[in-house]
Amino acid sequence: MSKPTVVLLHGVGLDHTMWEPTAGLLADRFTVIAPDLPGHGTRPPVSDGVTLADLADGVAGEIGAGSHLVGFSLGALIAQQLALHRPELVATLTSVSSVCRRTAEERTSVLDRLRTAEADFTASAAASLKRWYDGTDVTPGWVARTEATLFANDVGSFLGCYRVFATADAELGPDLGSIAVPALAVTGENDPGSTPEMARRLAAALPDCRAVVVPEARHMLPVERPRALVDSLTTFLGECAHV
Repeated sequence: MSKPTVVLLHGVGLDHTMWEPTAGLLADRFTVIAPDLPGHGTRPPVSDGVTLADLADGVAGEIGAGSHLVGFSLGALIAQQLALHRPELVATLTSVSSVCRRTAEERTSVLDRLRTAEADFTASAAASLKRWYDGTDVTPGWVARTEATLFANDVGSFLGCYRVFATADAELGPDLGSIAVPALAVTGENDPGSTPEMARRLAAALPDCRAVVVPEARHMLPVERPRALVDSLTTFLGECAHV
């Protein structure tokens, strides 16, 4: 009997390797696919003006029909886009550390971070690492790996994808109610950008979605708290399988 397929979509400026701690915990029960997003990892840079639809179209070919989509941060927005526009690919939707319908204040904050990245990519990457990992027990080796991945980016491509991350929740927001598949929203209690309130907003916006907040965790749940993430995900998928 074939195993269900879980597709893991990473965040902006990262690549498929960020999923290693999580994928290792899923591999015995699922076929795990973790592609690089367009403009990331082994993929060529994206052009200026890239859109959420472009990023979703660029990864859709690696997703088989009826997959369980798990997206992190930008990857969560891409997963939501696919659930809306390529529903045949999506059996369930899990949004990890996802933004949702940012308020004016939240929008200003992320656009400020975009301007910082445009002016000084190095300072922006350092600020991201601090925001993601300060106060966590993630090993220095993993922090160094994340840093190396960030600095390997083509800067122009990164900025294009970051603009999508900063703005696409507004594009998605009015249509979230049309996503019909069972859904899960998971975020860290101490995530300053993809807050527990955003997870609750997403759960309220989707017709069939619950929110899970992981205590004392920050943004990089797949690295910082992979066991808690996998426990929430497998509980959710197990319940969906028995409906």
